[in-house]
Parts: sequence; structure tokens; C-alpha cells
Amino acid sequence: MGSYRTIKSRKVSKDEGIGRFGEMMIEMLPEDLAFTVFIPSERAFERDLKLRVNDSLVADKRNDTYAIVSRILGFSAIPRTLSAAMVSSNKDVSYDSISGFTLYITKDVDGMLIVNRIRSERVDIRRREIIVHIMDGVIMDAEFEQSVQPDYAEED
Repeated sequence: MGSYRTIKSRKVSKDEGIGRFGEMMIEMLPEDLAFTVFIPSERAFERDLKLRVNDSLVADKRNDTYAIVSRILGFSAIPRTLSAAMVSSNKDVSYDSISGFTLYITKDVDGMLIVNRIRSERVDIRRREIIVHIMDGVIMDAEFEQSVQPDYAEED
């Protein structure tokens, strides 16, 4: 019988749905402190922020991908662990994100979390002290949302 040991790594597996932008968010956090992060899915990053991952990780028509992703991290991370099991089905909870933005969290009947009206796709992915929930949307305040909205007057 061989011995088994757990190898802890901050690298994120692609099959967990975190995606490259989610990896960037996790890498920005200290690995030895407890956080919960509500990470947008790759589809949500593309749909809501027009950010696409390509070989050079440059956003379409933007050079500020890192700044945008770090700003989204500020809106969507709380400095504590919060698993889906910790949220009662009949009670709403709220926490301030690391940027001070209030997150209102509820649980749907199927156990998925809803944060500021954005539903989770996957919950409770662990990365050391960090709990990750994959969201079908981007958590952000109205001012930032307006700043990243496409300018329909521009020609493509």
C-alpha cells in the first residue's frame, strides 16, 4: 500500500468552471486567509463585461483587463468563509465585500446561492482557505456597471 498525501495548490482546475479570469481573482487574494469569492463564469465575463480570454489574455479592445478583474474581485469577495450550507433557506444574510459593497445573499430551493439577484451555477469549490461560488453574472455596483456598458454609438 502506498501512502497518499494531499497536495495543496492554488492552481485552479479548468474542469471546475472557474476559468482564467476566476483564476486571476483567486491569485490576487492571500492564500492563507479565509475568503469567499463569488466569481462570474467565463460566459458572464464575456456577456456582461465583454472580456474574452485569448492567448495573450488581453481583453477585446481593452488593455485594462487586470484592473477590471481586480475591481470585480473587490465587489465579489468577503473576508470570511461562507459555504452554501451556512446560508439558511428561509433567511437572507448580508455581508460587506472587501470594497465595502453590500452583498445580499439568499439560498434558492435547490441549494444554489443568489447574491444581489445573481444566481450561482456552482457552489462550494475550495481553494485552501478560499471558498469559490461560480455565478451566472457579475456582481458590481451601479456606477461601475455603467462604466463598462458598451457605447452603442461606437461603430465596430
